[in-house]
Amino acid sequence: MAFGVLYDFLVGQTIDAHTYFGAHFGYREKKVGKKTIKEEGVWFRLYAPLADDVSVIGEWNGWDVRADKLTKVDDCGAWETFIPGLHDYQSYKYHFRNARGEYVDKADPFAFYSEYRPQTCSRLFNIEGFIWHDEEWLKNRDRNFDRPMSIYEIHLGSWVGQRDGRYLSYEEVADVLIPYLMETGYTHVEIMPIVQYPFDGSWGYQATGFYSVDSRYGNPFQLMSFVDRLHQAGFGVILDFAPVHFATDYYALREYDGSCLYEYSDPSHTISPWGSAQFDLGKDPVRSFLMSAMNFFLDYFHFDGIRIDAVSNIVYWDGNKNNGENTGATEFIRRLNGKIHYRHPSVMMIAEDSTDFQGVTKPLEYGGLGFDYKWDLGWMNDTLKYYSKDPIYKKWEHNKLTFSMAYFYSENFLLPLSHDEVVHGKGTIINKLWGDYDTKFAQLRNLYTYQYGHPGKKLSFMGNELASFDEWNEQKSLPWNLLSYPKHDSVKRLVRDLNLIYRAEPAMHVEEHNPARFGWTMVDNADQSVFAFQREYGDSDLLFVFNMTGNWYDGYEVGCLRDGIYDEIFNSDKDVYGGWNQYNGLPCQAYPGAPENRPYHISIKLGGFAACIFKRRIEKREKPKVEEEPKEVAKKATIKKPAAKKAPVKKAASTKKRSVKKTAKTK
Repeated sequence: MAFGVLYDFLVGQTIDAHTYFGAHFGYREKKVGKKTIKEEGVWFRLYAPLADDVSVIGEWNGWDVRADKLTKVDDCGAWETFIPGLHDYQSYKYHFRNARGEYVDKADPFAFYSEYRPQTCSRLFNIEGFIWHDEEWLKNRDRNFDRPMSIYEIHLGSWVGQRDGRYLSYEEVADVLIPYLMETGYTHVEIMPIVQYPFDGSWGYQATGFYSVDSRYGNPFQLMSFVDRLHQAGFGVILDFAPVHFATDYYALREYDGSCLYEYSDPSHTISPWGSAQFDLGKDPVRSFLMSAMNFFLDYFHFDGIRIDAVSNIVYWDGNKNNGENTGATEFIRRLNGKIHYRHPSVMMIAEDSTDFQGVTKPLEYGGLGFDYKWDLGWMNDTLKYYSKDPIYKKWEHNKLTFSMAYFYSENFLLPLSHDEVVHGKGTIINKLWGDYDTKFAQLRNLYTYQYGHPGKKLSFMGNELASFDEWNEQKSLPWNLLSYPKHDSVKRLVRDLNLIYRAEPAMHVEEHNPARFGWTMVDNADQSVFAFQREYGDSDLLFVFNMTGNWYDGYEVGCLRDGIYDEIFNSDKDVYGGWNQYNGLPCQAYPGAPENRPYHISIKLGGFAACIFKRRIEKREKPKVEEEPKEVAKKATIKKPAAKKAPVKKAASTKKRSVKKTAKTK
């Protein structure tokens, strides 16, 4: 088994490299006299083809480079040794002579745990034996194509900040996160990378240990507990993962055995646009290393999905379309998605991709990359640019809000308002919007309603629901004190209500990529900057109306696709959300004819910058009642019927007599 994994690792076909490489608690058979006993300890296995004179140094041997030597498994580059009597949390590194003849100390690329930064050693940890309680969740889990998926993106270290100079553990975060998710109505959490990384400002995207759980927040069992508790509470957990690049610290993967073992050897591609080292995704052992890392977190930590960062830098050389497709990297992605979906059919693979590369979410059998979802960064950019415009000029930008539906059915899209939009001087979401203080809040309420109304799964970064004017800072807690101000607290309530409507209405999440379920009812009204569309599935038929200017209307005629009565179930201008209370309290009757040649229209009150959701009443027809026969008649029929069927024709008379007798007796 071990050698099968090793062979598959070398040819880039395994997602189980972590079961062979790394530091594994186990045993070896040892002869004592005539008896064979099992000696407990740790197996150390390392992949370093050009290394020589390899030893493992650690706390148990006083960091003596001569004490515990590794032997070569064969000429493939794998080394191993067994050391008895070790225990959890002992620190270690590998010491060897590299291809340049230099002796170096390196962290274990497959370590399951690491020292807290700025320390750089790997640490022993037995990851076997955690007791899970999420069987029911896993049994019912799927990829959510026809389910609501509203994702709350979170950075664990800054969501509630530090206490007494330390980060909260995974379990301590779960204590406060679970009640908050229940209150706000999200369905999933996406946690920014939690593999080991040295620099806080990289947020985990430039890692040193791709199998090592981030020691800032605790050990692997604590992360397992975090996921287990969220599952028990009914929330999915998605892991953000960066397979494009890694930190350049020399104690880690950089020039690991003296060669470019993990990175590109071509100097023009070695360093990424972020200053980190780029994985050579065309190398088979690198492919196995990264595929196995993601499978490790799915296997051992029960994550429900993997969000792949910077897919644009995978499909194109250095992320530039003009440089052409990186075919070695796209083959890696196809292999990754195929193997993960085969092993974990209910796990989601999500691409953060800013390119127009075709077929990102198309199945592998049809030539696609095989992702389940793709971030619609085009929608995000166009939408935020539109909302930043003075309403006077919005009519010239009208297509920025209509264009997304022109390409929506080409991929399985997810609509993100992520951490990338609230850092590095870009301003927070509310800061990007045009207008004075009150107008910004009105537009923010409109924007969030538009995000939920538009087809596609939803993602929002932590703090967006607080309407913070301060950019996110990984060193600080979110400004929770804002909730003491009615304007900010009202935005949180609006997000909660949108989540509840989104989850309750099938029209907002079932068959989103079926064009028959969506129809524009007002799409060309650039002069007034009013948009409307209708979404329908079964008994759920919703009409969404958006006023993108401060003008308000007392009897505005908006088109609808079907006759009937429409009830307003949501209005962003209501006072409970901080608005001016221009809402429709009474049902709206549809009448024939409408602007833009729609078949029907309703007349509504439409507040400035208001977003409304109407639900069409659907009368449920009662099933016709079947009148029951009197019991006596039914009983007679029951007696006569079998006799008539079974009796031969020639004995019809005698059968009739018996039947009469029985009937008489029954009476």
